[in-house]
Amino acid sequence: MFKKLLIASSLIMITLSTKAQSELPFYEIPDFPGDYSSGNVLARMIDGLGYRYHWASEGLTETDLNYKPSEEGRTTLQTLEHIHGLTLTIKNAAAGKPTVRNSNPQSYDYKELRELTLQNLMEARTSMINKTAEELESMLLSFQSGDQTSDFPLWILINGPIADAIYHTGQIVSFRRSSGNPVDSKMNVFTGKNRK
Repeated sequence: MFKKLLIASSLIMITLSTKAQSELPFYEIPDFPGDYSSGNVLARMIDGLGYRYHWASEGLTETDLNYKPSEEGRTTLQTLEHIHGLTLTIKNAAAGKPTVRNSNPQSYDYKELRELTLQNLMEARTSMINKTAEELESMLLSFQSGDQTSDFPLWILINGPIADAIYHTGQIVSFRRSSGNPVDSKMNVFTGKNRK
């Protein structure tokens, strides 16, 4: 009887865990946009980042979060914090807002950090969908520090924060493999949907 109860409760926990994971953005990549407009191409780049980040950051243990490849390197948790900052910049640029430089950024635990990062990417994606080339031309990547604002062409969003976040997400994949907890082998970055 105890064994049956243990199995039933384990199945419920697995179901709840899977349901919670699928409720976070980018469990899989959304369907293709309707056309290849400039905003849709940017949104699709964000989709690819979001899917990779979702699975790279899923199920990290305390050992994983504390892992760093060398004494001088960042830990996995510090890398997740850096990615979060990059996604704030991506979200703000997509919404037409400056990113305020803060010397004392707010600290989050792993679960909050992961959720906020994925939400930032979903908001950025939603803001970019169906934007025309003309709309993107008038947008800037802006940073604000005190009274000073620095503006850059939106092109820098692609080779800067988006590419950087993809790069660091790859580091998370490598770090967790090194700490003994590789990503789910069903993850398929080609299709953006996990294999069955």
